[in-house]
Amino acid sequence: MQQLSEQYAASVPRYTSYPTAPHFHAGVTNETYRDWLGSVPAGSEISLYIHVPFCDRLCWFCACHTKQILRYGPLSRYLEALYKEIDTVGSLLDPGTRVSAVHFGGGSPTMLKPEDIGKLDRKLRAAFRYLPQAEISVEIDPNDMEDARFDALAQIGMTRVSLGVQDFDPEVQAAINREQSFEQTKAVVDGARLRGVSSVNLDLLYGLPHQTCESVEETMRQALTLRPDRIALFGYAHVPWMKKHQTMIDEAALPGTAQRFEQVRRAGALILASGYEAIGLDHFARPGDSLAMANRSGAMRRNFQGYTVDQSDTLIGLGASSIGKLPQGYIQNCTGTGEYERMVAESGLAAVRGYALSDDDRIRAWVIERLMCDFSFSQTEMQEQFGDRAGPIIHQARLLAASDSSGQFERRGDSFTVTESARPLVRLIASKFDAYLGKGSARHSAAV
Repeated sequence: MQQLSEQYAASVPRYTSYPTAPHFHAGVTNETYRDWLGSVPAGSEISLYIHVPFCDRLCWFCACHTKQILRYGPLSRYLEALYKEIDTVGSLLDPGTRVSAVHFGGGSPTMLKPEDIGKLDRKLRAAFRYLPQAEISVEIDPNDMEDARFDALAQIGMTRVSLGVQDFDPEVQAAINREQSFEQTKAVVDGARLRGVSSVNLDLLYGLPHQTCESVEETMRQALTLRPDRIALFGYAHVPWMKKHQTMIDEAALPGTAQRFEQVRRAGALILASGYEAIGLDHFARPGDSLAMANRSGAMRRNFQGYTVDQSDTLIGLGASSIGKLPQGYIQNCTGTGEYERMVAESGLAAVRGYALSDDDRIRAWVIERLMCDFSFSQTEMQEQFGDRAGPIIHQARLLAASDSSGQFERRGDSFTVTESARPLVRLIASKFDAYLGKGSARHSAAV
């Protein structure tokens, strides 16, 4: 038990990319990005991520790139820069590319006025060609929502929404500066479904200040009455060295490692008992949801938005701090909104860092993604995809399985597998294939 506690507390990346963002560097520039965009094959399906880095309140648990604003003026200025970046990126891509998925994130994209939601959609559709079945997902702050915003989102074709719940307990909400009643959340879920949204996701957190196993279970019971199509159950990442506003959280009120594990265990049990399927590390979905079907077929992927059915090899990030992925590597825009607006005004782009992938990076990225998605990877499939280049990493996997006396990682015929009891530790096991971990000064959150 002592060894397990130490493993649960180990600090490892979340692996929404490989290499992870702390290893991006300034050697990847706007000029690099222009070349990469121009090399996207004609006819490719791409996806878009649009970042709105503003909120009308700052939640103390949040680790996103966002800031609080009390006036709409900064958002209006930001949108003008965003429109120019959209035009620039669209002009650099082959006109034969098609958009299969669009994700509006933040921050709070629902801070946009209804008329600006429509204008942003028109700008995007003028610069990029959407497939008729393109999925359009939006992160919603229930505190922003009213009928006009709902109607504007419906008019742009919103198909999926994600709501941050975190916890319904008033004491926990006060401790993280996120007041949001169950009734308010229910009204937003109902409003989305009334407008034809086919998939509703709820984000919940464990490991928050003042949470107990009983309070987490009660929040989960309330959340389940809303019949979400997907549930994301994340462990709170306390990283005050990265996000200074997290210093507002009383560390003495945070649950310990054993408590965190019991909280996620109990909450997960409630979800599974309600008929959901476990998806990867921290997601759940109804059996008929597209994510559950992709999970069963082995087609699920993982990117900066978490688990996804998006099969595109090109993800275009738009807006300050956004990260994109192209076949050649990763690209990230500058974080500060003022600097973003200046750079876009000068050149139409705002890339400041990234990472060009090597062959070894691509193989390790594939292994880590399959472990995070399937808890397993096939030696044969790996060799078919990468040929002899896969040899050294297959050898590493064999050694890891042979030396693992704890029974967490095993070789089973053609496959290398994280055993069922060790699945909560999959990030830790995936980190064994991370050639960059421990290099540099990056710090990470707890494994569980």
